[in-house]
Amino acid sequence: MAVGIESINAYVGRASLGVRELFQARGLQMQRFDNLMMERKSVNLPCEDPVSNAVNAAKPLIDELAQADRDRIQLVIVGTESGLDFGKPVSTYIHDYLGLTPRCRSFEVKHACYGGTAALQTAAAIVAASPEESAKALVIATDAASAAARNSYWEPSQGAGAVAMLVGRNPAVLELDEGANGFYSHEVMDTLRPRPDLEAGDTDLSLLSYLNCLEQSFRGYCERVDGADLMTSFSYLVLHTPFAGMVRGAHRKLLRSVAGLGPEAIAADFSARVRHCLHYCSDVGNVYSAALYLALCSLIDHVQFTGEERIGLFSYGSGCASEFYSGVVTSRAGQVLARHGIAAAIADRYPLRMDEYEVLSDMSLDRMAGIQDHQYEVTAYEAVYKNHFDGRGLLVLDKIDNFHRVYRWT
Repeated sequence: MAVGIESINAYVGRASLGVRELFQARGLQMQRFDNLMMERKSVNLPCEDPVSNAVNAAKPLIDELAQADRDRIQLVIVGTESGLDFGKPVSTYIHDYLGLTPRCRSFEVKHACYGGTAALQTAAAIVAASPEESAKALVIATDAASAAARNSYWEPSQGAGAVAMLVGRNPAVLELDEGANGFYSHEVMDTLRPRPDLEAGDTDLSLLSYLNCLEQSFRGYCERVDGADLMTSFSYLVLHTPFAGMVRGAHRKLLRSVAGLGPEAIAADFSARVRHCLHYCSDVGNVYSAALYLALCSLIDHVQFTGEERIGLFSYGSGCASEFYSGVVTSRAGQVLARHGIAAAIADRYPLRMDEYEVLSDMSLDRMAGIQDHQYEVTAYEAVYKNHFDGRGLLVLDKIDNFHRVYRWT
């Protein structure tokens, strides 16, 4: 039975900042700039949060559906590490503002950046088990960075956005390979969000854990899939992308360890099978639970798939959980994704000056968990709001009334 992603879209924010400009303003070591392989990063406004990011990613998918197909969405799962309440899931707001049928499961899952994959695999399993062949699920990976990690090397990679995926039995984008999954998980304190206003952790430990999990989850994949071969089984490799330079290093380590290749062969393989998935992430930054799926969008938009081609995907979440799995990209995938114009949306973001970025960063605490009452006024960032939000039909946070979040359409 074919199950997988029927359609997919990304919300990449409406404002951005040049990473080189940020390095210079913070006095960071420029020799480390090239290691990031980043150009810009998306920045959320104070009136944006994981809910608005998710709805703005998913609404174009829902708008494409006839009412009968909307009513076939029996499940909304949201993967996020930016939860807004210890009890109430963000999926409830998303379900409401998308106008979905009340005859629908709705819940939130959390495991750092692995959350999007946990949501996707859960949705695929439920859809496959459903007695209704037309059953669909909406999966959204959404996050919003916490307070800017000023004067650190975390800050340049902190992005903003979400990826929404419609899952069903007509996978025009990616058909998941049934049972083709390798897992590797263990406890590690590499990156964490102990408070709504803080992203913390050990950069080196996180990198080492990522590298180890990539190799071990791939070896687990090989144990479950007869004849699996790193060099011949996959036309392309799509890896979780906190920043593009991390993927380059992980790819190099994997090919050395598993395939025994030297520098020239590794560089050629990176150019052929990996670099296409990094374009969007290099311009948007780390979108956490959505990072793998933004990389998938990048691959599909930058490669012409004329037939079915199998790809390998690696998902990692700090703490940690990891999974290597595979699926087949269809020849229709590019056409499906092109309808949403992700590249154009990235190019159309408002280019922030450093002083404007600092204002947005200072006000970011106003959108986070734990706020009881707040009215969102756009005066402090009126230029970016008027140019890139007003009249665009996007969802933004309007107020918080006794902890209840109220949103409005621009």
